[in-house]
Amino acid sequence: MTTTRPRTWLITGVSSGFGRALAQAALDRGDRVWGTVRSEADADAFRALAPDLARAPILDVTDEAATHRVAAAVEADSGGMGGGGIDILVNNAGYGLVGGVEETSLADARAQFEVNVFGALAMMQAVLPYMRGRRAGHIVNITSVSGLVGWPSLGLYSGSKFALEGITETLAQEVAPLGIKVTMVEPGGFRTDFAGRSRKRSEADTDRPDLAADYDATVGECKRILASHAGQERGDPARAARAILKAVDAETPPLRLLLGEDAVGYATMKLTGQLADIEAWRAVSVDTDFQA
Repeated sequence: MTTTRPRTWLITGVSSGFGRALAQAALDRGDRVWGTVRSEADADAFRALAPDLARAPILDVTDEAATHRVAAAVEADSGGMGGGGIDILVNNAGYGLVGGVEETSLADARAQFEVNVFGALAMMQAVLPYMRGRRAGHIVNITSVSGLVGWPSLGLYSGSKFALEGITETLAQEVAPLGIKVTMVEPGGFRTDFAGRSRKRSEADTDRPDLAADYDATVGECKRILASHAGQERGDPARAARAILKAVDAETPPLRLLLGEDAVGYATMKLTGQLADIEAWRAVSVDTDFQA
């Protein structure tokens, strides 16, 4: 279903990758996009895409007060552009932390969750009062197939996406009666900057030769695979953006939208294995209730 009026988007992290591709697709069809960036240079580049429709507030999503200021500014300014406030919030800002669970420092782990989980949560809490007031809106959280399936070397990144998925799934139930829609987008491998500036290697993972040796067949191998696939991923961000637009435009959007044949395959394998475990242990599982 195509909407009859331009809509107002607030997308975090539009300097590159999924955020930039989605913002460009929305701008191309005449929607208004407020895309958050981290520098004035990135802000200038984003506004140049469509000077009449693109706005670029500078935001660090870990600054809770700033997320509320940005949401309020978008709400106030969008009315002057003929809009009715934020129609769609897309939580895209984030990064991937590479490192085995044992070798990752708690400082790095906390920083990962601060951006990927609490930054997204802060944005949702900043925008929801406006959406509740209108009894309308759509929240789209960019998670990952790694929010469904764990991988050696991506344990903390995967954990942050698992956490965001749990929050998002619950939120969807809470706001459905209020007319607010919620979707999780779960990409597989795409040619974004995830392999570049959006990926950080845990500082603790280079100082322990014993860890490197013991985990070489699992963590080490996955690190090598990630490095070899960088820039060669099958997923096209522009096509992903079009898929997200279809979901946002749908009368009944999906709670989860997998992107990429690899994502569909990994998720299917994970769910099939879970069902097999449930059936294999069903008798033990159900035998734990009080007996009448």
